[in-house]
Amino acid sequence: MPEGDTVWQAARRLHIALAGKVLIRSDLRVPKYATADLTGRTVLDVTPRGKHLLTRIEGGLTLHSHLRMDGSWKVYGNGQRWSGGPTHQIRAILGNTDRTAVGYRLPALELIRTTDEPHAVGYLGPDLLGPDWNPDKALENLLRDPARSLGEALLDQRNLAGIGNVYKSELCFLLRVTPWLPVGELPADLAAQLPPLARKLLETNRDRPARSTTGRRDQNLFVYGRAPRPCLRCGTSILLADQGDGSRERATYWCPTCQSGPTPPTPAARLRRSPRRTTN
Repeated sequence: MPEGDTVWQAARRLHIALAGKVLIRSDLRVPKYATADLTGRTVLDVTPRGKHLLTRIEGGLTLHSHLRMDGSWKVYGNGQRWSGGPTHQIRAILGNTDRTAVGYRLPALELIRTTDEPHAVGYLGPDLLGPDWNPDKALENLLRDPARSLGEALLDQRNLAGIGNVYKSELCFLLRVTPWLPVGELPADLAAQLPPLARKLLETNRDRPARSTTGRRDQNLFVYGRAPRPCLRCGTSILLADQGDGSRERATYWCPTCQSGPTPPTPAARLRRSPRRTTN
C-alpha cells in the first residue's frame, strides 16, 4: 500500500499537471458518478491528506481518491500512450489541453462538496507531511490505548496519518523495539523520539524516487523485505511474521537481536523464509 511519502509525490505530479487549468475531459467510471461532468471547470489544487488525495475543482467540488493496495494515478502528455494498465481498470480521467491524469484501479473514488471534506478525512490523525502536523497530539493518540501493539498503533491512521507497513517495520527497528511491544511499555525517551523520527523519514523520502531509511547506497531498508538476509547491524537473520487483529494481517519484519520486546509464538506467526516485496 502506498504510504504518505508516495501519496505526497502523486499529489505533486497531479497538481503540476492539473492545477490552474480548465478540464476539457472528464470521465468518472464508477456507477454513482458516471454522469458527472467536470468539463469547463478549473482544477484549483491537488492536496494529499495522509494516504488520501483531494483534487479540488472549481464550483466547490472535490474528487476524493485513495490508492490502497493497487491504485495509481498516471499523468500523460497529449499523444502519449497510456500504460498504467488495461482499459477496464481505469476509474477516472481528468484532462486539459496539455496533460491527462488517469486513475487506475482506484478502490475509493467519490465526488463530494469541498465543504464536506471533513466527513471524508476528518477522522485522520495529524498528517506527517501536512500543515496540521502536531507531534504532541500524535504521541497522545498513540498512547491512548497502552495495551495495543506498537505496530498496530502506528498503522492506525486515526493516530497519525501517513505510516504504512514499510515505515512501521523500519521505525520499530530504529527504535530498537519489536512491533509487538505494547505501546504503553515504550520507554519515555523512545516515545518522545517516535513522532519526530517518523516525520523525518517521510520528509526525507518525499522527494526521492527510491525510498531509503538507511542512508546507504547498497541497501535502502534495514529490515522490510529482507528476511532471511542478515541484519545490517548485527548479522542476525531478519525474521518475518504476520501481525494484525485477525481480520487483516500485515507482513512484519524485525531483527531478533537488535530489537527487544515480545515476539509472536513461532506456530502462530507462520515465520517465512522468503522476503515479501512492498508495492509502494
